[in-house]
Amino acid sequence: MSTLQEIADNLGVSVATVSRALNDKPGVSPEMRQKVLNLAREMQYHPNLAARNLSTARTNTVLFIVHRRQFPAAMDPFYPYIMHGLEERLSGEGYSVMLLTLSDDQIDAGPNALPALQEQRADALVLAGPDIPPGFILATINLGLPTLLVDNTLRETPFPTVLADNEGGCRSATKHLIEVHGHKNITLLTGPTKWISCEERANGYKSAMKSAGLKAHIVQIDDTTLNTGQVALQTALKERPDTTAIVASNDAMAIGAIRVARHLNREVPRDMAVVGFDNISWAAYADPPLTTVRVPTIEVGRLAARLLLERMGGTITAPTRTTVSTKLVIRESCGCPVNI
Repeated sequence: MSTLQEIADNLGVSVATVSRALNDKPGVSPEMRQKVLNLAREMQYHPNLAARNLSTARTNTVLFIVHRRQFPAAMDPFYPYIMHGLEERLSGEGYSVMLLTLSDDQIDAGPNALPALQEQRADALVLAGPDIPPGFILATINLGLPTLLVDNTLRETPFPTVLADNEGGCRSATKHLIEVHGHKNITLLTGPTKWISCEERANGYKSAMKSAGLKAHIVQIDDTTLNTGQVALQTALKERPDTTAIVASNDAMAIGAIRVARHLNREVPRDMAVVGFDNISWAAYADPPLTTVRVPTIEVGRLAARLLLERMGGTITAPTRTTVSTKLVIRESCGCPVNI
């Protein structure tokens, strides 16, 4: 089993440099980063288990990996729809898709500790969601399997990924509140800043506010759920009682905000407009129906499948970032009439 020290000795660098490269940390030149990744793969370095040779016979199976907390289909069917699009496209090529939801302990243990990979049950991997950490992602390189990210990316290391236009979508939602409804005191409710989707959506919000000459107000919280949306709105109104509109980083937070607003005697949209992001199935049935930014989840899955097939076929080898367009879906929660 190769060690970090052996890789460092071979390249004439420090163990710290190798560790930074393998965990997508800054402070390493692009050239050295690539050398570390290449040598780690050649030496079959694995951070948790002894090296295994995974270049075996094809299984015609693609593993769809997501954090367990991100796959509550009854609550937020975002990733199930992406998986559906992926499966729809891959099934036509003779592949099946197997779902694997990860616990925190499994993420900490790394991809080599997963039975499905130990038993060589997959030809390729799709890692979905912003809370799969860089160390886990980069460790998959050593498995020798084609791998694609969805709704996530690495900041320092080029890696193939499919992302929604988070920044543009949130910018258009914020501009709608400003230009159509005349709001000036608009607060963004968002999740962890280390999540790329939250960061990019915040950038879109800030861009629209700056262009309009308005002061941004952001409430950042540790998750993007119904409950954290309720907590975030309460915080927002304590910090800025004159808030008249909310942009939420996802629909779950937006619906949570609408629920608690009613308890605080703020009717939506009469007293406060609310806009979400993702266009999950719950959005249309919220009370009032939620204006939101549509992420074409099934199309994201289909595109991910096409790119993965190209990688498996060897026709694309360079890391790429593919961005999928979003669209503002107008409903009642922003203050627009029903028939707009």
